[in-house]
Amino acid sequence: MMLRILGLALLLLSTQAVANSPYLPTPTHDTVPPVLPARLHKAVLIVSKTNAFRHIEHIPHSNDVLSQISASLGRQSFVTENAAVFNDAQLRRFSVVVLNSASGDFLTAGQREAFARFVARGGGVVALHAAGDSSHVAPWYVDTIIGTRFIGHPLGRDQFQPAAVTIADPTHPVMAGVQLPWAPRDEWYSFATSPAAKGMTVLARIDEQSYRPGKIAMGADHPVIWINSRTRGRVVYSALGHTPEAYDDPNYRLILTNAIRWAAKR
Repeated sequence: MMLRILGLALLLLSTQAVANSPYLPTPTHDTVPPVLPARLHKAVLIVSKTNAFRHIEHIPHSNDVLSQISASLGRQSFVTENAAVFNDAQLRRFSVVVLNSASGDFLTAGQREAFARFVARGGGVVALHAAGDSSHVAPWYVDTIIGTRFIGHPLGRDQFQPAAVTIADPTHPVMAGVQLPWAPRDEWYSFATSPAAKGMTVLARIDEQSYRPGKIAMGADHPVIWINSRTRGRVVYSALGHTPEAYDDPNYRLILTNAIRWAAKR
């Protein structure tokens, strides 16, 4: 009996620890939109809402960097974790939505429909890192923003490794000015298939010979940055960016700058 009580106590403590983990916030859906600053027009909306794994290390810093990049492009930005901003009236005040490791089912059905209308009328999207992981299951989101299925990343001592990034389309504006060779240290996502199979255009790949992908190796075609060429709105996804240091890398800052600039142009 004593062992059973001890076991139940340990289970309760472990469950509470998971529930209280800053990496796994309690999922919520927002219903009251934020108050936007006056005269916000053609701005950049930066959203780091997380209803699944939360990248607590990089989100504060990367939100600051993304705001700085927006300012350098002459655009106002608004940073929020209130997904109720995904409504037609407020989205019309933005040219680009940046999904900064937004994870999980963070949009209600109505908010997702407003987001779909935003893209359909030409709104741009820059989705980063966890915005493309397996916690996203809504069909429109998967088909439009990701185009494939995340299957994992190396773990243990191999979770963070330098890997060589190769440019698949050096003529595309998102990749303009990137200096090679480039081997950033990051958490390298693998996917079930290349998004090119769904009509997307791969801009950059990872050279699997330059790191240890383990059992989730994809072979010669291992994409890391791509665009959705099938939408009126310009959609960019980058799997890079787990660590805060990634956003201080000159090449990655340039890619993010290029991506926001490109996505803002219908």
